[in-house]
Amino acid sequence: MGNSQQSRFSPDFHIPYGTQQASQEGDAGAYFGSRRMPSVKYQKGDMVMGRWPGSSLYYEVKVLSFDTKSQLYTVIYKDGTELELKEQDIKNPAGFQTRTRSRSRSRSPGRRRSRSRSPARTTRRSSSRTAAAVAAAAITESAPTTRRDARLKEAIEVRLSSLDQTKPAENNSNNKHEKKEENNTANKVDEVEAEPEKNQSRYNLRRRKDDGDAKEAEAKPEQLEEKEAKPAAPPSAATTPLDFGGKIGAYFWLLFLPAWVLFVILQVNLEDPSLANFPPPVPPLETFWDGQALGFVILWILFQALLYILPVGKLSEGMPLRSGQRLKYRTNGFFAIVLSSVAVAAAAYQGVDLTYIHSHFLQLAVATFLISVLLSVYLYVRSRYAAPEHLALGGNSGNVVYDFFKGHELNPRIKNFDLKFFCEMRPGLIGWCLINFAMALAEMKQQGLDAPSHSMILVNIFQLLYVVDGLWNEEAILTTMDLMHDGFGFMLAFGDLVWVPFTYTLQAYYLVSHPNPLSLPAVAAIITLKLGGFYIFRKSNSEKNAFRRNPADPKLSHLKTIPTATGKSLLVSGWWGVVRHPNYLGDLIMALAWSLPCGFSHLLPWYYMIYFIILLVHRDSRDMSECRRKYGSAWDEYCRTVRYRIIPRVY
Repeated sequence: MGNSQQSRFSPDFHIPYGTQQASQEGDAGAYFGSRRMPSVKYQKGDMVMGRWPGSSLYYEVKVLSFDTKSQLYTVIYKDGTELELKEQDIKNPAGFQTRTRSRSRSRSPGRRRSRSRSPARTTRRSSSRTAAAVAAAAITESAPTTRRDARLKEAIEVRLSSLDQTKPAENNSNNKHEKKEENNTANKVDEVEAEPEKNQSRYNLRRRKDDGDAKEAEAKPEQLEEKEAKPAAPPSAATTPLDFGGKIGAYFWLLFLPAWVLFVILQVNLEDPSLANFPPPVPPLETFWDGQALGFVILWILFQALLYILPVGKLSEGMPLRSGQRLKYRTNGFFAIVLSSVAVAAAAYQGVDLTYIHSHFLQLAVATFLISVLLSVYLYVRSRYAAPEHLALGGNSGNVVYDFFKGHELNPRIKNFDLKFFCEMRPGLIGWCLINFAMALAEMKQQGLDAPSHSMILVNIFQLLYVVDGLWNEEAILTTMDLMHDGFGFMLAFGDLVWVPFTYTLQAYYLVSHPNPLSLPAVAAIITLKLGGFYIFRKSNSEKNAFRRNPADPKLSHLKTIPTATGKSLLVSGWWGVVRHPNYLGDLIMALAWSLPCGFSHLLPWYYMIYFIILLVHRDSRDMSECRRKYGSAWDEYCRTVRYRIIPRVY
């Protein structure tokens, strides 16, 4: 569900604004595909010597990618730490020769005071020793090595007369506490990552257990001297990790998702929607199409686009992209839903029959699906002409079908009109509330009621509160996985425009023909459950967003964090110290409150709850692998500190 909110779809599939999180603050490692940049000195896969920020020490690192716009190389150290270095801070290994020193004179980089400073050195000697021992570990070669061999990897110190010794970097901690990231979402995780301040340059490292004993590294350091450089070896073939079953999975999802939406709509229309009556009968083909329904959908999208471009509301700044650029977004979603409500009320007052939405639900879904397909085709075609730095790392596999599904371009825009941001929060999300309202009117008409039933009222109010909360906190979606990492293709276009409005309204659609009376005690219990879930959801998202945007805020000085080698921190305070994804927990509780008003006669209205559990478990596994790659040993420490992922003492 939404977070300040995330996208509720994504076969990761859509979690409108909320649970997603994004964690992940997306720093993908590999450069897209296998394309080579002729002007790049070092290529992906090269083993080179990288100068540690804030010191004159060089360590063996592996090149992961090169950003043509920022002119920075992303490199990885043995403990999993990834940093960005300038070309002048990287040397060819052939330019160094090893010279061992006697044991009596050897000192770890962290203990040498007069000549150089160790990585992540602080005023406390114990911290500098630990950091030096970690940074000393070299990248393991492709051939397997034994644990004993790994321990013999030693600190490498370089003396270069041409290099000026830099001053120690600034501490990236908040008062006495080091900043941390939330686990998203991501949500990645629900990863809660603090955005580093521009003047911060300190890096922290924590040694992994399997990197060997720190004392051994201290006892046998090697000193390197620069010699004549040799040309770098050609890079190895690059591949892009694929999600959702890879290329075959893309074909599956392209067929399954539309089929599933049609199934739930046809099944819920049955007098007895029990799964024993599966599959539902398929109506004649002509019943799937209605030109008036298509016109209604187009009019609705254009109306929302008009509200989006109005110069009303805050102009918010997004998170930094790989290029360092920050896009601006018009976050006036709350204004849009208020004006939409006024327009719908005026239409109802003028006698417009909104129950048309219920009676033509199938035709409206098909029309919206057609629009999502056309939009996806347009997005893919225009992405073929986009600059490399504008492409999404995860949607740049080179396979047409997969890239079409996952999204090839990260932030497609028509001038200042951001297509992904608009679709995430406007037509489908506000349309969700419009459909629910139409279902309440249809229930009154079909059941001969003077007012909607208690069950229908609860479903409408609960889901309206969820959407309004997301639009009120619309700026928070800018830190989510969908906006920061996922490209805009069929997955998100279909999820935003079709999946959300035509499957999240299933409870209200079900209640029109299958009423479920509730007693007042049952109503009170369901409301209490909903409020509890909403509190956890909103509180955890507020903690995450405040910490991520300004970890140096004095109001956050009490928070406990775990430092990472990237200069950022992982948050382990508040709800983020209870489970790794507290916003997911709140989302699940709210989903339960949405389903309970429908009773237990049929499984179909519980589809959302079941789907959501699967979605969150998948997203959690995706977050875990990304965070472990990104934060190395700091992530292992975080997992030991916060043991449970979503449900305390259960999972």
